[in-house]
Amino acid sequence: MATKLDKQVQLDKLRQIVLDNDVCRDLAEQATNLVMGAGNSDADIVFVGEAPGKKEDEQGLPFVGAAGKFLNEMLAQANMDRGDVFITNIVKYRPPNNRDPLPEEKKEFWPYLLKQLQIIQPKVVITLGRHSMEYFLPGMKISQIHGQAKRIKFGDEKLIVVPLYHPAAALYNGGMRQTLIDDFLSVPKIIAKLED
Repeated sequence: MATKLDKQVQLDKLRQIVLDNDVCRDLAEQATNLVMGAGNSDADIVFVGEAPGKKEDEQGLPFVGAAGKFLNEMLAQANMDRGDVFITNIVKYRPPNNRDPLPEEKKEFWPYLLKQLQIIQPKVVITLGRHSMEYFLPGMKISQIHGQAKRIKFGDEKLIVVPLYHPAAALYNGGMRQTLIDDFLSVPKIIAKLED
């Protein structure tokens, strides 16, 4: 069984592999930092967003801007601590002008996200927004399945995926904000059921 330290060493090696393999060179050339993810390398919950924004690119950490503040608020409301979870994105470099990540960019980074999940071995993956959701739950519409736990085959393992709206979307849409909070607060109950 890999320890938390072993997992962190593996995640650090993976970061170096991304750099060595020159993944998404066009994005890398205009980015300040590679944003691999942050948090507990032995977390039960991994949050997966779409791509870093301006603040994330500057600091080299995921979800540190306005959407990250909202994410922290929701974690606190659900009695979770940011230090207990792991937070990452599919695409690890900021797209120019915060545009949506392109399909080929997501495809190029996808194997590295999968490797992160294989290292961490979370009980639950929470996708934040449709870009990350569509990779785990292809063909689904976030408006129809947000907040619902879905069990998927992940390599040889089964994985629980809970799609949520992206915190940034909720910042611009007041109605969506409460939906996201309600969905978020159901996550501890989902995990409790897994442990029964």
